[in-house]
Amino acid sequence: MQDLYVVTHPHAEHTAQDVVGGWHNSVLTPAGRRDAGLIAEALKRRRTGTSRAVRITSSDLERCTETSTIIARTLDAPATTDTRLREISFGEAEGRPNSWLAQRQVPAPDNNRLDHRGPVAGAETRRDIAARVHECMRELMDDLDHDHIVVTHGFAHTFVVSAWLQIPVDAAGFATFATTPGAITHLRHDDYWRNRTLAQLADTTHLDCGTMA
Repeated sequence: MQDLYVVTHPHAEHTAQDVVGGWHNSVLTPAGRRDAGLIAEALKRRRTGTSRAVRITSSDLERCTETSTIIARTLDAPATTDTRLREISFGEAEGRPNSWLAQRQVPAPDNNRLDHRGPVAGAETRRDIAARVHECMRELMDDLDHDHIVVTHGFAHTFVVSAWLQIPVDAAGFATFATTPGAITHLRHDDYWRNRTLAQLADTTHLDCGTMA
């Protein structure tokens, strides 16, 4: 069996400030840093008795690298960054109040889910983010010598899971694998039958000992 754990970064400053995230480079809040420690301990428990080495790959945005650094220290494992694991870009909306984006955002129509860009200059489409996340995941999935931990963002999380399940980008227009800050999703690959399983989606029981501030 090969295991891949997807971590969505915990509480970050842009959320606390009610501004648009995307590629806006916010850091974790104190509560987020505490939760990163709880995530790391949960992953350590999950890997008890596992002999396969683990690789940690993170979005290069600071709220994710802070999280991956704490995990790496706890697991005594290497961590690298990959820009392809970034959140979807909201273009010129990034760092602005969420209310600014809400006044301009147009939901994607059913007949153009993947390529709808909307009126916000510089924003990515669903296809843009899906393509780059899938590309990164294909490389990680080719590494069968390691288990993997991927640290990413809430919307990007969907495409980590869809890539693992071998859902083509062209079929991912309506796909959503919802998560929350600080959650852990467990993906598993069966060495014999070659099945790819979504074993657990967005678990947050490891955060139960505290309340996010």
